[in-house]
Amino acid sequence: MNRKAVSILAVSAMAASMMSSTAAFADDLDFSSVSEVKVWVADAAVDFTNAQIENFKSANPDFADITFTVEAVGEGDAANNMITDVEAGADVYTFAQDQIARLVSAGALEEVAPDIIEALTTQNDQGAVGAATVGETLYAYPITSDNGYFLYYDSSVISDPSTLEGIIADCEAAGKNIYMEINSGWYQTAFFFATGATLTYETDDSGNFTAADVTYASDEGLAALKGIIKLASSSAFQNGSSAGDATNVAAIVDGAWDKETVQQLFGDNYACAKLPTFSDDNGNAYQLSGFGGFKLLGVKPQEDDAKLAVCDALAAYLSGEEVQTARFEALGWGPSNINAQQSEAVKADPALSALAEQLAFTIPQGQYPNEYWSLATGLGDDIIQGNLTADSSDEDLLAALQTFQDTCISYAG
Repeated sequence: MNRKAVSILAVSAMAASMMSSTAAFADDLDFSSVSEVKVWVADAAVDFTNAQIENFKSANPDFADITFTVEAVGEGDAANNMITDVEAGADVYTFAQDQIARLVSAGALEEVAPDIIEALTTQNDQGAVGAATVGETLYAYPITSDNGYFLYYDSSVISDPSTLEGIIADCEAAGKNIYMEINSGWYQTAFFFATGATLTYETDDSGNFTAADVTYASDEGLAALKGIIKLASSSAFQNGSSAGDATNVAAIVDGAWDKETVQQLFGDNYACAKLPTFSDDNGNAYQLSGFGGFKLLGVKPQEDDAKLAVCDALAAYLSGEEVQTARFEALGWGPSNINAQQSEAVKADPALSALAEQLAFTIPQGQYPNEYWSLATGLGDDIIQGNLTADSSDEDLLAALQTFQDTCISYAG
């Protein structure tokens, strides 16, 4: 594989996002062999991507005769579809970062061209770069840093969104609901990571889980579990994270994807903030944490060097600063590019501003075994169903956490 030519072309494509041509950098590749490139993006991004590809082709005359077919396959479905049949899958596709280990293991991701690595790692935020990396290898192109969660609230009900205790009290007094999905391994970590408990996995370059660092069966984990139980015991609590399904709501832990729905719910009282703190029985306060999530752009391995060069160049272009800024303006997706994040339009968005503040307290979501998510659901369900309550002894709570921890560790190695 002619990675030198591919790398040079891909680096040039990042410059092409500022409308310069890459044609002069690929003299040793014959693009006449490339007839079609298949691209998968979310349904909402199809028209936008088609328009950006036309700009890409205009900036790169060597690609003028190539057909780029953009199909609607969401980030949540792309990985499963690629793994099921890599050969029939897309050449360039967007996916959620928690699927990267599976895609690497399935041979569905080409590593990023060497000469573009420095540009990607310096131009995008560290969380997004970490999410695109397996082992020591960068396998994908970051395009968003907006898949995290924060607090939406009704400012006519919530007087101070900085503490969970205050939010609960305001909701109870007003007869309103507070929503958080405590039986989700994604939202649940907000409490455990806040107190200093850990749950991370290491993977090798093939995406296999090799080690686990889990400390839930600890004083930190106990404080977190008690915090979740305290929230669930409130008469205002409702388990959930979808604003479209929420009723009589005054506060909800949700993501930027639901901002339009929440704006309609709260109207003039629409407000956003980072997640609040919560306090333990000894008065120690902990800032709710959790995962930061990202959308990535992947390139499928190719037998044809010329086609790989085109795919790499397109991925570099679609993940560049100019396109990330345009994507925010068109679709509201929060950029991972550091310069794009500093645009006035992005900083003026209340939801993205709250998310940006919250991301400072989170960890990038790395790779987790599929079994973890079911296990975490079970832990949350034990609270919702009353198997773990405020009346449970510390010994019983720690025993539940020990079982959870041992099972998590068993998934690695």
